[in-house]
Amino acid sequence: MKDSFKEQACRKNSPKWEQSIKRENSLYSRGNEIRGEFERDYTRILHCQAYSRLKHKTQVFFAPHNDHICTRMEHVNHVASVATTISKYLGLNEELARAIAIGHDIGHAPFGHFGEECLNSLLKQKEGENAPKKFWHERNSLFFADYIETLRDPEGNAKTLDLTYAVRDGLICHCGEIHQQGIRPREDALDLYSMKRPGIIQPFTWEGCVVKISDKISFLGRDLEDARAYHILDMGSYRMLRDIVGSTLGFDDKGKKSLRSGKAVNTTVLMNDMIVDLCEQSSPQKGICFSDEYFKFIIELNKFNFAKIYTHWRLVEFQNYARNVITTIYETLQRAQIYVQRGRISYALKYFPKLNSNFEDWLVKYTNYAGDKKKMLRYETPQVFDVNSDESYQKCLIEYISGMTDQFAIQLYEEIISF
Repeated sequence: MKDSFKEQACRKNSPKWEQSIKRENSLYSRGNEIRGEFERDYTRILHCQAYSRLKHKTQVFFAPHNDHICTRMEHVNHVASVATTISKYLGLNEELARAIAIGHDIGHAPFGHFGEECLNSLLKQKEGENAPKKFWHERNSLFFADYIETLRDPEGNAKTLDLTYAVRDGLICHCGEIHQQGIRPREDALDLYSMKRPGIIQPFTWEGCVVKISDKISFLGRDLEDARAYHILDMGSYRMLRDIVGSTLGFDDKGKKSLRSGKAVNTTVLMNDMIVDLCEQSSPQKGICFSDEYFKFIIELNKFNFAKIYTHWRLVEFQNYARNVITTIYETLQRAQIYVQRGRISYALKYFPKLNSNFEDWLVKYTNYAGDKKKMLRYETPQVFDVNSDESYQKCLIEYISGMTDQFAIQLYEEIISF
């Protein structure tokens, strides 16, 4: 119901407020600050390069040439729109929800979830096939926010984002792939890096819970729309989709067939109806939830998307190509480790100028490579990786590749394999 969460919102009167706005390092002040803590986080994410790169990262369809197909940037903005709409209606903190939503995928790999699987498989080579998942994008979003992404301070020094605890928590806890009803925030402010699996531990704030559900609403509806644009769905699929809508949502309250189950299923209407249902059903007592009908519909729609979209043969064919792209870049840089340790990366990559220039800057900024150059470039970033450690260097390569766009990864791949 409207404003039913007003007393639970993450605001100054909340018992979680001080922990929620806590930063690992204090931010500079210009003396004329008109923004709140979460507004500052929102703009810091908005101006960082990881956010900019989302416009060329896969949502579902790889490296699209169609300007109207959803990329990862459009997705996070869809989530921000859904999350702020829900938060405003329920009486929660819209600024916090928007900040979490805009940054929740900054750690996503190129080529979407398949790229994530590729990077995780590279990390498993030493651990064995049954090793737990070591690369997952929710944790990587937190890692990028804490250690990789930088902004220049008023003195021109590049420093990490230093986001608030509530936003950082929302980044790592945003997983919308797991079906859950009645989501409620946890009470303890645990060490965020102690989380070992995605989607299991609930966010620290109600706003984080809203973003988690908004992620699901956003990708289910828009993925369907993009599949239509690429003519991925045949007539049998459309009939199946109409049957799902009709069997789960059925009739309206006047006994008439709902527009949602008409001849053409309108995804924007479905998304709106999911938002409205969530707002009407959720309460501090029940948690963030859908009605039974809509929850069943969401489960069935998710199954439909997997069966008819995500496993489509055209996407599978591109996955073979994407695996080659990621693996080739990784193995090329792996062979260059000895030159990195000797401070001679330019010698190892002299035939790959774009890769050489970009990777060397990464090394300067985040490793113990060429410390004098780091000082000259005014990179006030912590040393995250040790190039003399095999394990740390491998992690360095995984994180470097994870930050790439689809297009940039493809450009590097073509540079490497071209003669």
